Amino acid sequence: MTGSWRVVFLLLLCVEAAVLAVLETIFLPLRFDGTLLPKLGDFPFPIMILVAAFTMPVLVSWAASLSERVLTAASPLLVWFLTMMVFSYFEPGRVTGSVLLLQDWRGLLMFAGGALTGAVAVGAVMARNAAHRPGLYETAGTQ
Repeated sequence: MTGSWRVVFLLLLCVEAAVLAVLETIFLPLRFDGTLLPKLGDFPFPIMILVAAFTMPVLVSWAASLSERVLTAASPLLVWFLTMMVFSYFEPGRVTGSVLLLQDWRGLLMFAGGALTGAVAVGAVMARNAAHRPGLYETAGTQ
């Protein structure tokens, strides 16, 4: 695969991460209240937390297959994080911005589910890169 196709695929992965962040933010307040889901006691249905926790490591691993650079692997995670911050800060219909991500336990869990699993995947990429290049990285304590 040529370098230009890798850039195109990386951009598509970043667009996919941004779209997922927007959809996860929009559908996070789903409840069993009879409007979109059936009426079953009005309790929350935080399925977007699982979507974020599953898709971020997948996007990071797909980006890592395009290049050995850590920034390439972390770019979908960074785009997802920035998109989450922008779309969770501004609530539609409200003039002043408020951090919706920190107002509810579902927002915190979605942020943790996506960011932590994505960060673990980036760490795995870093470990794999260090294992494939012995001698380039020195281990701690050897002098």
